Amino acid sequence: MATAEATSTAISICNPTKYFKNTNSDHNENDHESMLLLPGLPNHLAQLCLSSLHPSLLHAVCRSWRRLIYSPSFPPFFSLYALLSPKIHHHQQYSKSIEFFSLDPVSSAWRRLPSPSPPLCLLHRHPSFISRTLPIQSLTVAGRLVLIAATDDQFLPALSSPLVFDPLSNSNHWFYGPPLPTPRRWCAAGSMGSAIYVASGIGSHYQSEVARSMEKWDMNKKDRDWKWEKMAALKDSSFSREDVQAIGYRGKLCMVNVKGKSVKQGSVYDVAKDQWEHMPEGMLAGWSGAVAATVDGGDEMFVVDEERGELRRYDANNDTWEVVLEESELLKGAEQIVAGRGRVCVVCGGSGRIVVVDVAARPPRTWVVNPPPEMGLVGVHILPRMSLSE
Repeated sequence: MATAEATSTAISICNPTKYFKNTNSDHNENDHESMLLLPGLPNHLAQLCLSSLHPSLLHAVCRSWRRLIYSPSFPPFFSLYALLSPKIHHHQQYSKSIEFFSLDPVSSAWRRLPSPSPPLCLLHRHPSFISRTLPIQSLTVAGRLVLIAATDDQFLPALSSPLVFDPLSNSNHWFYGPPLPTPRRWCAAGSMGSAIYVASGIGSHYQSEVARSMEKWDMNKKDRDWKWEKMAALKDSSFSREDVQAIGYRGKLCMVNVKGKSVKQGSVYDVAKDQWEHMPEGMLAGWSGAVAATVDGGDEMFVVDEERGELRRYDANNDTWEVVLEESELLKGAEQIVAGRGRVCVVCGGSGRIVVVDVAARPPRTWVVNPPPEMGLVGVHILPRMSLSE
């Protein structure tokens, strides 16, 4: 079940003509013959022809075509990326290691990502917090994975700078952004376009100024110009209680201060105007669980009701949430969702699995993806597939 469905998520996202170049001129005749993708055609033209086919079809034919779909010259398709924590056994007190994997949608296999250097020490579970995990906050920004906030083994902010993973980099995939004015945890974090926004939170100790602050880093600027810019402050410090996702939706960041069905306060930040607004009543009333906007433009926003297991889509014109998938046992207890390319991926805390919903199908289809053995899910993201060395 998983194999047939998972391969359908591999979708080319870029114009193929900008990737393909004529690379045959420097090869001798024997090398040229052995590297031909299609007999009778130079490789740059063969690549243009092959790019119109689904990657799963190319993967099934021959080794040279399999190499092609993972090469930097082939338009990248989307993959599912996961932050994972080794499961704690009875003899262990706590875990402070995080590992990174991607799910290849063509082969349906998990691949371990290169580790950042030096190794990270991020606390996710500790015996002092029996009923909850310590958040490790990450987000997707312009096709990159960014770790923005976490807790170290001294219960202090673990990241003084955002740690970025670029799946399309030809060299070092990991790099650090500019230092945060105040490293923090339990903050609100979100993105819009190429910019990261961090609001509220707690540093080494609580400060009301930090709890009301808002900072922005634009990743599109040159490295030497990277810095955090101070933006309009929140009206109060109520968003420093939990790790908060600021959902980028149609030019605005939408967020609530507590999770689940508790009475909550909602706020909306207008990126263009640099000002905070009240959240629409209908949006706030239906915010009953994990929420995500589509990574490919942020034009759609979804919520999973964590108690009923119901998937809904927000209708901005009528300020209502419309049902996409009726109550499902698979979706109950949803902790996080990500959306893009016609799929909604749901991390379910109770089962420790990822439930994928094809919202483009009528009726929507669902299937389950299991994490690697002995690993617990911390977070998932949708990003371009990583290039592999030949």
